[in-house]
Amino acid sequence: MRQEPRLVVREWVQGVTTDTGDSRLARGRKITTRSQHEALRLPSARHLLLVPTLLLVGLFFLVPLAFTAIYSLGTTSLVTFETHFGWTLLNYRSLADSLYVGTILRSLVLSAAATLACVLIALPMAFFIAQQRRALQTILLLAVIVPFWTSFLIRIYAWINILQNGGPLQSILQHMGLLDGPLNLLYTPFSIGLGIVYGYLPLMVLPIYVALERADPHVFEAAADLGSRGWSLMWNIVVPLSKPGIIAGCILVGIPATGEFVTPAILGGGKTLMFGNVIGSQFLEVGNLAFGSAMAMCLFAVVLALLVVQAFAHRPGET
Repeated sequence: MRQEPRLVVREWVQGVTTDTGDSRLARGRKITTRSQHEALRLPSARHLLLVPTLLLVGLFFLVPLAFTAIYSLGTTSLVTFETHFGWTLLNYRSLADSLYVGTILRSLVLSAAATLACVLIALPMAFFIAQQRRALQTILLLAVIVPFWTSFLIRIYAWINILQNGGPLQSILQHMGLLDGPLNLLYTPFSIGLGIVYGYLPLMVLPIYVALERADPHVFEAAADLGSRGWSLMWNIVVPLSKPGIIAGCILVGIPATGEFVTPAILGGGKTLMFGNVIGSQFLEVGNLAFGSAMAMCLFAVVLALLVVQAFAHRPGET
């Protein structure tokens, strides 16, 4: 039976289309299978890139931590300064003394206060920088980073000249009529906290700036149009948007501030000890390696516990 030319052409086109679709599907299956095989091979190559990092972490973190844990379970003779590994928990029991408990609590309070002060100062600074033009942002960020180009010790020693009685700060306050008498700020917990804030403030400004710089600028414009300004804008808009930066900054500032050693030694003058100073004295002055190691492990456990609490308190997707 003779078919119409249109029907013949239509059947031919449908056949070609079906064959082309089947061939494409087959090729797609082959490509998918090949990509799956490549995906099975690529992770092993990618994992090789982690080897240098894992070696560095293992050599300079895990190995010293393991030695510290082993030493903390031994005993050190204060006569011969020899350490004997008897696997005892006596060093950890000695940490229950009120002297050491008070020292670690003081360290936690000073660290928390300094971290909070860094947040309060860094938020408006980072917001101001994020609102500027790109060229001006670069200049302001450079001004934040420049102090890191100077030795940390020199910057901390400079605060002795600023805070001491008869120093420039006392003269300025007296000329302004805000102070009558000596300043008496040096070698106090306030001077230690001030030094920690000054030393670690850039580590809080930069993460908050990164979080705010990624935010849509129209959000701030819309909030201003709706009447949100000043503290209302800062609390309702800036703080939620900068939350990831605040969390990262608190980790970068809070952890080293808890075990701070240099700042309390210089600006505290030996009058206000933090836990890092007590650990250092056990290693460098007393020579009790076992007890110093137990104190270091205790500080590590406290910081690790705070990090775990922070991680569970700020899970992704939760408000």
